[in-house]
Amino acid sequence: MAKKVTSKKPLTANNRSHALNATKRQQKPNYQIFRLADGTKIRMSAREIRTIKKQDLKQAA
Repeated sequence: MAKKVTSKKPLTANNRSHALNATKRQQKPNYQIFRLADGTKIRMSAREIRTIKKQDLKQAA
């Protein structure tokens, strides 16, 4: 099982119909399983994975 290393939580809001009825909804973070260079699997959001990959590219150049 992958460890979760992010602090992101689901966002809560209302769905609004044309009649202005409100029902609760959630927007959940886009969690992905990412394997580090040492082989460890971690669960983190897609945006955080993009940031890590961008940092690695900068260091390699």
